Amino acid sequence: MPGPTNIDEVAEVAPADGAARAAVIERLFREHNEALVRFLRGRVGSHNEALEVAQEAYVRLLSLDQPGAVSYLRAFLLKTAANIAIDRRRRDQSYDRVTGNGQLFTEFTENRTPERWVAGEQTLRRLGNLIESMPPKCRAAFVMSQIHGLDAVTIATRLGITDSMVRKYVVRALLRCREQMDLEHHD
Repeated sequence: MPGPTNIDEVAEVAPADGAARAAVIERLFREHNEALVRFLRGRVGSHNEALEVAQEAYVRLLSLDQPGAVSYLRAFLLKTAANIAIDRRRRDQSYDRVTGNGQLFTEFTENRTPERWVAGEQTLRRLGNLIESMPPKCRAAFVMSQIHGLDAVTIATRLGITDSMVRKYVVRALLRCREQMDLEHHD
């Protein structure tokens, strides 16, 4: 049986016919990937992230258990990719809110009276000890993010981990630092 002639005819392909389904999705990729990446580029900011989102959308399309339930694959692909882009934007915004966009230490460098200078140095020393006690990859991700201002993708590449793991490490480290500083402040 030849594969479907129209991309949206995948609904007529039996779920067991994986080869025909893969062929339809391959054709969908060939005919629409460039436009999909352009569409995503405006939503995620970088070409590389647009490529990642598009790839994830295709993977989701390929992993459908019931492709017959989707009558218009192009629309499904576009909506899936748009939703992934929104999820990434929300994740990044949450990360920025938790990390304070690298502003963790500004309170110690602004409005420096002699008393604040000494208190700030003591606090920084305690933070330094706390950071040193963190597991190596968590510490490295935290320092690269909060001290050097690197983004999660760059850190992930340098550490050989996912950007998601970088975000988890940084959030974990920030929460630990803030928790410890709050404990010491209330003592």
